[in-house]
Amino acid sequence: MQIKLSNKDQKIFVFQLDKNNYIKFCPERGGFITNWISDGKEILYFDEKRFMDKTKSIRGGIPILFPICGNLNTSSSVFGKEYLQLTQHGFARDSQWQHSFNENEKSLCLFLNESKKTKQYYPFDFELRILVTLKINCLEFEITIHNKTDFAMPMNFGLHPYFNVSDFKNLEFIDNPLNCQDQERNTISNTLDELNKINLGVDLLMYTSGRSSFRDKVFKREVTLNHPYPFDLGVIWSDPPRRMICLEPWTSPRNSFVDGFRKFMIPSNDSKRFNASIQIKSLK
Repeated sequence: MQIKLSNKDQKIFVFQLDKNNYIKFCPERGGFITNWISDGKEILYFDEKRFMDKTKSIRGGIPILFPICGNLNTSSSVFGKEYLQLTQHGFARDSQWQHSFNENEKSLCLFLNESKKTKQYYPFDFELRILVTLKINCLEFEITIHNKTDFAMPMNFGLHPYFNVSDFKNLEFIDNPLNCQDQERNTISNTLDELNKINLGVDLLMYTSGRSSFRDKVFKREVTLNHPYPFDLGVIWSDPPRRMICLEPWTSPRNSFVDGFRKFMIPSNDSKRFNASIQIKSLK
């Protein structure tokens, strides 16, 4: 098992279990995982051409959402006029991260600290650490957010995995609640009815049991996202004609910093921990 530079120009590293099981990640562009090969199969969708255009947002991999998920329904910063308004999904996915490798634990650690850039948006000293453990057919995430400030720090956290799919018509969703929230129209709808329109593009938020899954009948695999409370909000998003879906664990819904709903406050010099995993199962 090793970590080495894979693409010098794009500064992408590879974390390899063996030749058929590895991930690639880019610390400089948001610390996100770009690719995941499991048993020789590409699990994640990644638009490499768009990634190379730094004027555009990234489409693919597993971007990191912090300190908010979604956007805020306000025209100014919630922290006062001396701060810039937090943009969609926060600044973590656009920041430069650091990384280290734990030889004993066989795990990758990605970490982000406050900087001049983050202080333009967010008046807190913090450390965000993501411990990534790569196993056969499984990725595990242990997220620790430490507040190094002398007053309580509000935060949301989310992951935004993009999964390769053969075609929308070949998908079967399981483990979802009866109803969901359409985030575009801000309405409550029947989950199955909405998922039947996934080929048209959906943006659905649901309060899950801490487990979300889908099956791809042509790729013959089942993808299961385990994300126990308080990481149990689930978002399903599609962006046709891209052959991908996003199955995302969030702690908090959009606008949490404004309306206060599920806004997590970390006390001074304290931390909060979240766990999630993605499991791949082959279907016969």
